[in-house]
Amino acid sequence: MNKIKKYILALDQGTTSSRSALFDHEVNLLSLAKRSLSQICPEKGWVENDPEEIWSTQYETILEVIRDVQIQFDQIVGIGISNQRETTIVWDKKTGKPIYNAISWSCRRTEEFCKQLKEEEKELTIYIRNNTGLKVNPYFSGTKLRWILDNVEKARERAEIGELLFGTVDSWLIWRMTNGALHVTDYTNASRTMLFNIRRLSWDQRIINVLKIPKIILPRVCSSSKIFAKVIFSNLQRTKIPISSVMGDQQSSLYGQLCFSFGETKSTYGTGCFSLMNIEKRFLISKNELLTTISCGPKGESQYALEGPIPFGGASIQWLKDQIKIIHSLDDQSIWSNMVDSSEGVYFIPDSSFDFDSEGWNPFLKGAIIGITRDSNRFHIIRAILESITFQNMDILECMKKDIGRNDVYRELKVDGNASCNDIMMQFQSNILGIPVKRPAVKERSILGTALLAGITVGFWKDVQEVQCKINEHKIFFPEMTSKEGYMKYLGWKRIYSILSNLRKSVPKVEN
Repeated sequence: MNKIKKYILALDQGTTSSRSALFDHEVNLLSLAKRSLSQICPEKGWVENDPEEIWSTQYETILEVIRDVQIQFDQIVGIGISNQRETTIVWDKKTGKPIYNAISWSCRRTEEFCKQLKEEEKELTIYIRNNTGLKVNPYFSGTKLRWILDNVEKARERAEIGELLFGTVDSWLIWRMTNGALHVTDYTNASRTMLFNIRRLSWDQRIINVLKIPKIILPRVCSSSKIFAKVIFSNLQRTKIPISSVMGDQQSSLYGQLCFSFGETKSTYGTGCFSLMNIEKRFLISKNELLTTISCGPKGESQYALEGPIPFGGASIQWLKDQIKIIHSLDDQSIWSNMVDSSEGVYFIPDSSFDFDSEGWNPFLKGAIIGITRDSNRFHIIRAILESITFQNMDILECMKKDIGRNDVYRELKVDGNASCNDIMMQFQSNILGIPVKRPAVKERSILGTALLAGITVGFWKDVQEVQCKINEHKIFFPEMTSKEGYMKYLGWKRIYSILSNLRKSVPKVEN
């Protein structure tokens, strides 16, 4: 009699899409389904998603991978969840209906509130930095939640009497999968709210009080590795499937890259680009504007990581397609950037309105393309934008070196995400860093990370050592120039960036 095969189902709910994947015991990616997610922009700088669309697209992808592999739900032994972080959802506890759209991590609507908080609550600002690892910024969930409570009719009154619930996307998905039976999150997602004390691993009462957040609406916080709940997707299902892993997408990617030792570093090139360095149990507050966040060890135990974001990394390439229209598809950037050997002195300086060290947003001056001559063409601009992403990432990695106090803290960079498929960009990244860049054969590391932890939690795999040899296939990009040559290219971009940043600060702010 043939033994019935078992599988791990992994969900990856992202900024622009919802995806599901099935993995077998050999860690083969058997099926990957994807649905696009609408972006709602009601005002300049505001970004929202429909929470119901988040759930419906995710559910559709679950059904699709099951159909594609032609298995039964009973063959799934564990579910892992990876999700876009910081995005904020508030819903009715009784009906499960959202009271407002999900406010995206990239939404800037609370910028003025954050500025006011930093000016009036200087001690709190320092306290937040030292206890959450974050900086007061619209990026994080705390001020988004405050905005909903202050601006949606009767939201605050209802929240205070326990009629509403708050959650990041993981909480929302679990709530829907359990039909409202469970209101939880994990440490990695909680650590991105600006409300969670990552030293004590608990909601911080002082911050909650100042932001006027009723504690009753916050989810229970758990380890990333546990049986959160057991769920049913089909009436034909005989056994419930355990949700056995939950991680924020960037921490899941760090796990999927098997970065478990101190100093191991990964960069994910997606809509935003994010670099994380494992610092194990060492709690460290960056002196170079990086963030400190919770990550996961091999068994799902809480550790710390340094993080540097490039919020509009891969989105710069999307901008070329949707706004400037000098490429027709995202595949074009790989082909056309190869049409020239370099950017020929053209530099792309990104929108700096998202800087964590910025004292305020000046809409008069944002990004810039510098160095254009009559000989410059679209290929040089495409190349300059790709190089800019690598320069920004190097900026982050240099800050990590300074915080750790060692130039050799990492000897290679592990990369993933859609934009990492561009060989030219990955080669240039290796050139300017002066170290090997390793790209896995399966670039879906965020969805793989939560799948691995889900499987280890339920005993599908014994430990990470069992799976390590099965996912160790990489393409390695070695430096093709001297470290000095690469570093000089970075310094050229850095010099122009600094000049424009200083100019930005000197230009009077234009009031809308």
